Amino acid sequence: MLERLEKIRDRYEELSNELTKPEVLSDIKKTLELTKEQASLKDAYEAYLSYSNVLKQIADDKEMMNDPELSELAKQELESLMVEKEKLEHVIEILLLPKDPNDGKNVIMEIRGAAGGDEGNIFAGDLFEMYKKLAEKEGWKIEIMEEDPSEAGGYTLISFMIKGDNVYSKLKYESGAHRVQRVPVTETQGRVHTSTATVLVMPEAEEVDADLDMNDVRIDITRSSGCGGQGVNTTDSAVRLTHIPTGIVVYSQTERSQIKNKEKAIKILKARLYDLKTREQEEKLGSERRSKIGTGDRSEKIRTYNYPQNRVTDHRIGFTLNTLDRIMNGDIDKVIDALIAEDQARKLRGE
Repeated sequence: MLERLEKIRDRYEELSNELTKPEVLSDIKKTLELTKEQASLKDAYEAYLSYSNVLKQIADDKEMMNDPELSELAKQELESLMVEKEKLEHVIEILLLPKDPNDGKNVIMEIRGAAGGDEGNIFAGDLFEMYKKLAEKEGWKIEIMEEDPSEAGGYTLISFMIKGDNVYSKLKYESGAHRVQRVPVTETQGRVHTSTATVLVMPEAEEVDADLDMNDVRIDITRSSGCGGQGVNTTDSAVRLTHIPTGIVVYSQTERSQIKNKEKAIKILKARLYDLKTREQEEKLGSERRSKIGTGDRSEKIRTYNYPQNRVTDHRIGFTLNTLDRIMNGDIDKVIDALIAEDQARKLRGE
């Protein structure tokens, strides 16, 4: 473990030196690349410094044990330091786990109303509000990419980008089918119905990730439709992109400007292509995908929101909380933390 940490220390300090050189600073792409690499090593580097300091203090206290006047004090300090050493070793074990290269990225999320008709669409809207409140709490920014409001409320589809620090690392477990159990507003007999909305979480594709040749894309310009406001609906501003090799279709009409809608559509298309590429690579590896917390497939049932019992259950890890009201208000940290902890535990066990 120390050997790996020392290599991280050496690389971190080497990067610090590189980032002071004029020839590097004059190259924006190179500077961003090195800065990003250094940021990915920062936690492990700081943990190494803390661990090294604790080891030095332990060695010093062991020497003090030979001094009759200081031995009792050294013994007390040693006990405390051994506890701290053990805690740091656990932290370092987690920090040295293989990193998901997408963890630091922004995300594009798609929520669709699924089973349950109007109630599924309404619940899709509820999930969007939940993630929106989480984003506000975390200081993340949300940008609507595509939306198709439902007449009964909610959305048949809403696509949005969330920008901030390490967004994907926290939201990547949200992909899948979210099931709601409650009495719909339209239910006159008071019966509990079960409906579903699906969530897809994709890391934002950077230029180095996205392999998009615009010659493979058919661009159609159409008149916007739906609840977009008069300014949107009276101009030919909506953009539909069709990626011919894969058949992926993306539509954007949220902006009045055709250019802005095209830019948004291209971002979504790049994210979908990157997601497809990542999934294909994982399928080839096989076991790596099976060992994850869920497959990440939109169809996989991952969570149930039971309103009569104020209960939320994540089926992948058997985790239940009786605080649905708070969770729907954006307080889903405990669920996310439980998923991250289980993922780390499985990796530490080598699963």
